[in-house]
Amino acid sequence: MKIGIPKEIKNNENRVGATPAGVKELIAHGHEVFVQHTAGDGSGFSDAEYEAAGATILPTIEDVYARGEMIIKVKEPIAPEYPLVRKGQVLFTYFHFASDLELTEAMIKSGAVCIAYETVTDRDHRLPLLIPMSEVAGRMSIQEGARFLEKPQGGRGVLLGGVPGVKPAKVLVLGAGVVGRNAALMAAGLGADVTITDVNLNTLRHCADVMPKNVKTLYSSRHNIETELPTTDLVIGSVLVPGAKAPHLVTKDMVKLMRPGSVMVDVAVDQGGCFETTHPTTHSEPTFVVDGVIQYAVANIPGAVPYTSTLALTNATLPYALRLADMGWQEACRKDPGLAEGVNVVDGKVTFKAVAEAFDLPYTPLAL
Repeated sequence: MKIGIPKEIKNNENRVGATPAGVKELIAHGHEVFVQHTAGDGSGFSDAEYEAAGATILPTIEDVYARGEMIIKVKEPIAPEYPLVRKGQVLFTYFHFASDLELTEAMIKSGAVCIAYETVTDRDHRLPLLIPMSEVAGRMSIQEGARFLEKPQGGRGVLLGGVPGVKPAKVLVLGAGVVGRNAALMAAGLGADVTITDVNLNTLRHCADVMPKNVKTLYSSRHNIETELPTTDLVIGSVLVPGAKAPHLVTKDMVKLMRPGSVMVDVAVDQGGCFETTHPTTHSEPTFVVDGVIQYAVANIPGAVPYTSTLALTNATLPYALRLADMGWQEACRKDPGLAEGVNVVDGKVTFKAVAEAFDLPYTPLAL
């Protein structure tokens, strides 16, 4: 199979779809790999390294899309890429369709096969291609939240871990999935007073067993969240409903309960956000202010640490990319029902139910 790896063109997205080591493995399986010139520069991988791995370097993104039967990316195509996607072409990347009608309609119109990293499952019903970036995003959410609590960034001037004689900051983590647990661990490691919430009591029991002593658990309800917000310095939104739009756990009115200079980081922004006030931001303009509260809603948080992120992502995606290339997408999905869960759009039809429901579009089961 001919595989294309384009340079990401989303704002400040420095990750790349595969490392040179990943490319070498694809080529060892007998496939051709075309990498766009400088595609890996942002992650610290040079054209020379890709050439040494056996890839062909192409000068433009148009060339890569034209040659590739399968395109391996990191983030969803954006508007300039829509016309480059063609019927029958396989796109293997993060899509987050349920929060983006324009993207969904463009991919339906293209006739391409869209396989979304974020809805691929494994035998334990986990999300193996979302987990590594969720781990990065969860840890980064605390790093960024701590930064924007600093006074020069507009924050309250609170040190997350405090010092002897001064209480640490209070951190509220909404959702105890992969993002939430990593955020809680990072905040706890810095010495913050952390509360993590969820609606699953078994998950909360597990957190209570394994988390440090400065992490408390709390059942997630509107009342409990409202009670916590007035004394919370940093809120991390990390709720995920796989493939579907995130629920709003913090409304506009609830934001007003927080003190001016407090910070909210919405890691669920890719799926529409779990704060009602959320709208996507970029690494170049990461925040906005609502009722005196700083809101951080960068839609590609792991893009800020592309070297780490690209290595972690390729570790997870490469086995699936090899199966898709070796067998073709249809046979690979027949043999792996979890990979089939990643197929969101095929030949103009929506094959993932939550995406169809998000926009009231016709749903066609993949088996049909």
